Amino acid sequence: MHLAEFQELMDELYGPGDRERGVPATVAWLCEELGELAQAVRKGTKEDQLHELGDVLAWLSSLANQLDLSMEDAAKRYVHDPP
Repeated sequence: MHLAEFQELMDELYGPGDRERGVPATVAWLCEELGELAQAVRKGTKEDQLHELGDVLAWLSSLANQLDLSMEDAAKRYVHDPP
């Protein structure tokens, strides 16, 4: 699955609720999920890590949708001008 397809899927599944929740709350949820990923990396199984990685990707997609930004466009920077 391509990033744009995933981002679109997240908008279809969760877009209205995510927009109602708003950007500040979405950033908070993303941070919480990132913390859960960190915990899974330190103490979890591969299955736990994969689950939490998916959650981070989903919340990141939600944030991109609310900001009207493309995750694919953000990723392209690493192709043309990596830091």
